Amino acid sequence: MTLSANEVNSLKHAPTVEGVLPIFHERWSPRSFAEREVSPGDLRKVFEAARWAASSFNEQPWRFLVGSHNSLTYKKIFDSLVPFNQAWAANAPVLILGVAKTKFSHNDTPNRSALYDLGAASSYLTLQAAALGLFTHQMAGFDPAVARQAFEIPEEYTLGAVIALGYQGEPAALTNEQMVAQETAPRERKLLREFVFSAWGEPARLG
Repeated sequence: MTLSANEVNSLKHAPTVEGVLPIFHERWSPRSFAEREVSPGDLRKVFEAARWAASSFNEQPWRFLVGSHNSLTYKKIFDSLVPFNQAWAANAPVLILGVAKTKFSHNDTPNRSALYDLGAASSYLTLQAAALGLFTHQMAGFDPAVARQAFEIPEEYTLGAVIALGYQGEPAALTNEQMVAQETAPRERKLLREFVFSAWGEPARLG
């Protein structure tokens, strides 16, 4: 018997850590989305959060192409997805394509932090979405060449990821057994000692 959406949402919540904002432990990435529209006001809020991410030289190199169901923008983003992602993302009411300008505006030199800064803005977006009761799923599984051509994106912009955004749906709505298994499995993360070092490969002593 497949778990309900509420049961899965509770299962996905990570153990709380004192002093860490709960939203970090509550955010997760479903594939099952409900057929429920996201209000323009809430969309504005998630992009307002992304707007205030830090960036090198305050360049703010990120650009977001956002499309709601039945819009041409949505179709263009959806058509760039690999078939595996199309199989579930079709129910997401909003699709977002993140893009980053790779040259600084003030001197036209390469900005090697552009993609990093786009990732920071995207993280702000996903956390604000979670605070509003919305869910996001970020995807590398799309064809950048297809998306670039569809939107006529200039060459000085690099493509990051596609984000599906909406309300959580029932896991049983997924038609693929692998997807259902991933949807209903507990979340896992590496231990701090595996990625926080004082020297290479040497875990840092954290309080």
